[in-house]
Amino acid sequence: MRMTLICAPEFEELTDWEKCYHAQRTPAEMSSVLHFYVRPSGHERAASEYIQRKLQRELPELQGVKTEQCYNVNWTVESFPSNREMKKLTWLFGCPLLLDDVAQESWLRPGPTDLLLEVGPRLNFSTPTSSNIVSVCQAAGLGAVDRVEPTRRYLLSFAHPPSADLEAIALATLHDRMTEQRFPQPIQSFSSGCIPAPLSGPIDVLAEGRSALEKANQELGLALDSWDLDFYTKRFQELQRNPSTVEVFDLAQSNSEHSRHWFFKGRLHVDGQELPHSLFESIMSTQASSNPNNVLKFCDNSSAIQGKEVRFLRPKDPTRPSSFQQCQGLRHVVFTAETHNFPTGVAPFSGATTGTGGRIRDVQCTGRGAHVVAGTAGYCFGNLHIPGYSMPWEDPSFQYPGNFARPLEIAIEASNGASDYGNKFGEPVLAGFARSLGLQLPDGQRREWIKPIMFSGGIGSMEAEHVSKEPPETGMDVVKVGGPVYRIGVGGGAASSVQVQGDNASDLDFGAVQRGDPEMEQKMNRVIRACVEAPGGNPICSLHDQGAGGNGNVLKELSDPAGAIIHTSCFQLGDPTLNALEIWGAEYQESNALLLRPSDRDFLSCVSTRERCPVCFVGTITGDRRIVLVDDREWPMGTGGQVDAPPTPPPTPVDLDLDWVLGKMPQKEFFLQRSLPLLQPLTLPPGLSVRQALARVLRLPAVASKRYLTNKVDRSVGGLVAQQQCVGPLQTPLADVAVVALSHQELVGAATALGEQPVKSLLDPKVAARLAVAEALTNLVFALVTDLQDVKCSGNWMWAAKLPGEGAALADACEAMVAVMAALGVAVDGGKDSLSMAARVGSETVRAPGSLVISAYAVCSDITATVTPDLKHPGGRGHLLYVPLSPGQHRLGGTALAQCFSQLGEQPPDLDVPENLVRAFSITQGLLKDRLLCSGHDVSDGGLITCLLEMAFAGNCGIEVDIPAPGVDALPVLFAEEPGLVLEVQEPDLAQVLMRYRNAGLHCLELGLTGDTGPHAMVRVSVNRTVVLEEPVGQLRALWEETSFQLDRLQAKPHCVAQEEQGLRERAGPTFCLPPTFPRASVPCEPGGPAPRVAIIREEGSNGDREMADAFHLAGFEVWDVTMQDLCSGAIGLDTFRGVAFVGGFSYADVLGSAKGWAAAVTFNPQAGAEMKRFRQRPDTFSLGVCNGCQLLALLGWVGGSSSEEVVEMCQESWPARPGLLLRHNLSGRFESRWASVRVGPGPALMLRGMEGAVLPVWSAHGEGYMAFSSPELQAQMEARGLAPLHWADDDGNPTEQYPLNPNGSPGGVAGICSPDGRHLALMPHPERSVRPWQWAWRPPPFDTLTTSPWLQLFINARNWTQECSC
Repeated sequence: MRMTLICAPEFEELTDWEKCYHAQRTPAEMSSVLHFYVRPSGHERAASEYIQRKLQRELPELQGVKTEQCYNVNWTVESFPSNREMKKLTWLFGCPLLLDDVAQESWLRPGPTDLLLEVGPRLNFSTPTSSNIVSVCQAAGLGAVDRVEPTRRYLLSFAHPPSADLEAIALATLHDRMTEQRFPQPIQSFSSGCIPAPLSGPIDVLAEGRSALEKANQELGLALDSWDLDFYTKRFQELQRNPSTVEVFDLAQSNSEHSRHWFFKGRLHVDGQELPHSLFESIMSTQASSNPNNVLKFCDNSSAIQGKEVRFLRPKDPTRPSSFQQCQGLRHVVFTAETHNFPTGVAPFSGATTGTGGRIRDVQCTGRGAHVVAGTAGYCFGNLHIPGYSMPWEDPSFQYPGNFARPLEIAIEASNGASDYGNKFGEPVLAGFARSLGLQLPDGQRREWIKPIMFSGGIGSMEAEHVSKEPPETGMDVVKVGGPVYRIGVGGGAASSVQVQGDNASDLDFGAVQRGDPEMEQKMNRVIRACVEAPGGNPICSLHDQGAGGNGNVLKELSDPAGAIIHTSCFQLGDPTLNALEIWGAEYQESNALLLRPSDRDFLSCVSTRERCPVCFVGTITGDRRIVLVDDREWPMGTGGQVDAPPTPPPTPVDLDLDWVLGKMPQKEFFLQRSLPLLQPLTLPPGLSVRQALARVLRLPAVASKRYLTNKVDRSVGGLVAQQQCVGPLQTPLADVAVVALSHQELVGAATALGEQPVKSLLDPKVAARLAVAEALTNLVFALVTDLQDVKCSGNWMWAAKLPGEGAALADACEAMVAVMAALGVAVDGGKDSLSMAARVGSETVRAPGSLVISAYAVCSDITATVTPDLKHPGGRGHLLYVPLSPGQHRLGGTALAQCFSQLGEQPPDLDVPENLVRAFSITQGLLKDRLLCSGHDVSDGGLITCLLEMAFAGNCGIEVDIPAPGVDALPVLFAEEPGLVLEVQEPDLAQVLMRYRNAGLHCLELGLTGDTGPHAMVRVSVNRTVVLEEPVGQLRALWEETSFQLDRLQAKPHCVAQEEQGLRERAGPTFCLPPTFPRASVPCEPGGPAPRVAIIREEGSNGDREMADAFHLAGFEVWDVTMQDLCSGAIGLDTFRGVAFVGGFSYADVLGSAKGWAAAVTFNPQAGAEMKRFRQRPDTFSLGVCNGCQLLALLGWVGGSSSEEVVEMCQESWPARPGLLLRHNLSGRFESRWASVRVGPGPALMLRGMEGAVLPVWSAHGEGYMAFSSPELQAQMEARGLAPLHWADDDGNPTEQYPLNPNGSPGGVAGICSPDGRHLALMPHPERSVRPWQWAWRPPPFDTLTTSPWLQLFINARNWTQECSC
């Protein structure tokens, strides 16, 4: 083991190793860095296949790659770790199935022609991985550990010694330069050796005037424009004082374009004529033509609309373990959306994680606290240039700047970051978009998303009584909840407001690199939820999320207008070297601010302790209307907790009048000129066939399958999801609308859908705006909502608005959006803007297309009435109808077809008659209510032909259609993107459906019929009775899936991707089975006698507790909310419980392996360990472990041990026995979210009694589900004894190892295991998310008529067993 230790006391009798340990220490510190080298094992042994392929491509000379991981542990006490402590550390870092994979010296031995590279995180702040490992160490009793940073070590073998150039290429391939660094030597110390950077003195405006501010603006990267410099110079001269550096920094963040939205609120002059209203005023005017159902609009973190009365469960007392109780109340629907473009462009993974986290906080901070339910996501990036995969419209000559990630990296890593954050937090993502563009316009301009769009939307709910924030009152506590302060994103609000990204110094872009910690966000969310659910009323008076501008922004907003005094000494610092500017301005994540009355301090402190979430009381509301920051860290606490009187008053780096900072500011004026685009007619190759056109269009990222996005993001967590992206037998990602329930117990909910058409803005921004609105509504229409005029929208604008011609284009788009919304009766109630969508590429400024993203949302009156695109009645039983909203038009400008031939064309499609959309929406909603529609899909990207094909793809069946368009060529008919609807109806309903549309004055065309089922069924498309396409649906779908699978190969194991790709070419779809002996699930209405108690046990990072509580409650249990903190502290025991459920999620982010931290908490905590041991030994108890809980039960040995091992309890030293089974990373190498089939087999599992022989679909969502048995013999023994009663099943219902039918690759298809007595059951899939029929992702006949989900039987069996056992 290698260590560098910094400080050595006197030492006498020491071993040679300990002498070395102490000799290296300096008097500076008492901490040391220990090194634990871990060699990979099992199927995770090889370096990432993607990395290997990338290395091989960049370094043809490479002959081999070996890897290992090093855990660099900061040990903070003088004495060397004891044998027991070393044993714990070795167990934590190693594989429990192995005894020799952790060493004190490196496993890698470089030879003379080898290159050894070690890379890991930049050490400027502690990573989230470190924070979670430290939490695990604390749970294991290793309090001397305060930081652990893993590094990756690569041994690259060459035939000859590698040159410096080869070394540079290898290093660039193996690490992310924005977030990682190389370590030429093992890490010696985590101390930066820094003291807090002294702040420069006041900025001498009084003596130097504006030039002093100009200098600060340049040095600090403040992005103040000329107007700002004049304004603040004048104001401080009027005050007759100089501003401090912190104050100028604060003003730049608070009044940046990012925060103040100067453009949207400014006075705009277009072509010499001033607009009568600001853009913001115009947008607000849409409310006048819509129903007044907003309870919040334009005034809070999110908007909200009038909801519904619902029943729901919540704990009786969130400060301690307690039972869930039935409640009822009015619950409103919350929505917000924002973008995180600049940070995502700089560092895609971390930028997207923090973008998602910031938007989640926007939802949870609505009013006085709201519930996070689900998210949406969108990405716009440049041409992908996938290696070895030609897309002819991508220009290989385009250059890309070094200060932004390449589009391919953004497409993969941004979506990885957003998905990873949501997966770990526990928020499903249910809808989205992905689009690429890189194009040279006829005038020579290049348009491309060099600066990408990372869009994140969120839908939530809130209780009616929490809508309004209370105004601040003198004496209220100012409280920060969440993670500690880090030097992160300092100046990010200003940096992202730079007019053209790349114009500021590139080293400032490192300030945009952020730190996403979803586990901390989740803990913070639990604190807020506890307040919202407090039985005595919500103690939160007001609540704001921390975002741009950091503490400076959020604490001013929170205390406005009353004012507050804030103390730097009261903040929890993640880095002691932070100065006051950094404490005030850093945009560190996972932090909220709230106001609290002093009488509620104990409640909040109690909750934060239970949820292990930091809470800091940082200040007080003063009532003097000033914001004052006191830097009082230098003055130590005296005896009795009093502050020693300082010789001089502590400095106040901020002392500002709040009204002066946040009050109404003079409007900025903007003088804009329209710039008409140079248009050229679309010129397609002579003789271009429909099939040739499809060969390009179906591969365009905006049109092609999004499977590479949907399969890695959780789409079921929370148990409130009624409609997610994937539909039909093959779970094809094509749903138009996302639908969630407002409660597990109700069929009312909310629906949301997206619309965006930015490529059309290059031709006509007004058209693009109208089409964005139309697309959102033609997507939303397939969920049953209360009324079109109840629909509200978030409008998010991404534009290079301050560049020539772009501001006027944005103004025109805004005018068009307002007009079309007035005609439709819908309204905007919130949104954000990002107005610096341009990047410097060499000497060229590359602008992104102007983009408006519309997120429409509404209350859903029946979440079961949603219609999806998959055709459901093959064999001619389904009739296909087409409702064009701009009938007779077939314009190709700005379409996918034009883009695929590197052109724009002239005339874009449009919504010519908005009234047609109003009528179509109304008729379609009526048909949904009457259950007369079988399938439905909107016409958008790719045109009518793509819409028809996608319905066939999703239904896995053929179609035979003929589109009448007299006198029009086939290509415009099929590829024009004129808005419209395509519907499937059955024969008995055909006449009525046609009549309803036609009586409303709409065109409704009969196109044809569904064809045979299966991948070999024919798609036959005719235009004007001439066949233009005839091909098996499987072949066409393979073309549509191709780009997605190319991207998938870069983020998952290629052999797994190949299996899925080949499977989709051949699969007919799964077959489900309920044997005649399957019990008919019945829910006891009035259960006799007292209900048995079950504890829903959760740990840090668990996120599946509420759906588990619902499932057990539905089965008649008395359900309790119990945390590991409750067990560890002795707040509760398990003696009164008959069952425990260990829930899904990512305990401690699974940083050391699946459930390793949770197992450490159980094993090494005497109180918790004793409770668990006693519970397990009682014969009248049962346990269920799902996902993370399954991983835990395997590690603890409750399941999966050999017959001889299972009677061996933990030894007296509370040491974990070697398990017989370990859950390892999925074979695909990534998180897998699937609606998969499982087969229930015979065995002793009490919860599966009577279910034998059933083949059922179930939600699966995990990253580490591969069941690695200690030996093949053990697996065979368990299978023979029925101790593996659940298997992943293929389409015929047989156990399978085929991916993705088996999403993790477990040998033999094992998906669940149980103890020999059947009392303990561990499952990787999620039956608790499948206990209600509306939670199912696909229900073919006869399952579509079941009123109760078969999975409920699993929980009813547990209740029945407790009754039998009691007798």
